[in-house]
Amino acid sequence: MTKTYEKYYVPAQSPWPIVGAVALFLIAFGAGTYVNEVTKQQPGFGGYMLAAGFVVLIFMLFGWFKNVIDESMSGLYSAQMDRSFRQGMSWFIVSEVMFFMAFFGALFYGRVIALDWLSGGSNNAMTFEILWPNFEAMWPLLKTPGGIETQAMPATGLPLINTAILVLSSITLHFAHTGLEQHKRGQLKLMLLVTLLLGATFLGLQVYEYIHAYRDLGLTLASGFYGNTFFLLTGFHGMHVTLGAIILLFVFLRVLKGHFTPEKHFAFQAAAWYWHFVDVVWLCLYVFVYVI
Repeated sequence: MTKTYEKYYVPAQSPWPIVGAVALFLIAFGAGTYVNEVTKQQPGFGGYMLAAGFVVLIFMLFGWFKNVIDESMSGLYSAQMDRSFRQGMSWFIVSEVMFFMAFFGALFYGRVIALDWLSGGSNNAMTFEILWPNFEAMWPLLKTPGGIETQAMPATGLPLINTAILVLSSITLHFAHTGLEQHKRGQLKLMLLVTLLLGATFLGLQVYEYIHAYRDLGLTLASGFYGNTFFLLTGFHGMHVTLGAIILLFVFLRVLKGHFTPEKHFAFQAAAWYWHFVDVVWLCLYVFVYVI
């Protein structure tokens, strides 16, 4: 008796993973070099390398997404392939959760354990007297052993506005999803466009917040543990918002071309999962970095 198996499409070899790896290398190396150049006020090539990395990344995204979209629209994907995509996206988000948990863990270690250790707690009076005799165990840590003093970023103002913007963007994205499921293409297009505009506004305000931190508060990467954790957490989150906005942009372009149906729209769902995840991370970040 012959068994019938469901087909499973296996794509041909692709150059896009290698192109993406080159882009990420340029971004990481360029960003590190550029920050070091800005800190030391020395001109260099870091900014150009960072910009080149983003250009290569966008090129990779357009090429890779186009291949996947063409395969999907050609009917090459089966139900099993759809389940594979869902599992892959789920595990990707889990890995991102672990990524941010590492930074939140570093923040917790510094605030709860390191501050107590430096202040002479936990039977550590000798270290307190030798390393930093004038240390005060308080958060945020606004003074370094080298004498650098800074100001903390307040929870009100731009951070609060950005929080409201991201929460609102999740709501508009939900209404866009509802419009797709209910055959309301006008609502889908409008709400998705509003979500993109809110994401762009968030990024623009975060850039302005960084300028304010450097220029007015003296808050830089050289500002000790507080400055480091502030820029690492908010910076990496901003990078994830940028990536989420790029994904939503591709989804929006597909919507304009008439793609997706109420029964088949996992690409839209995956983008929505990622965007909601980024919003949840920001809420946690806002509480632990800005508020308490």
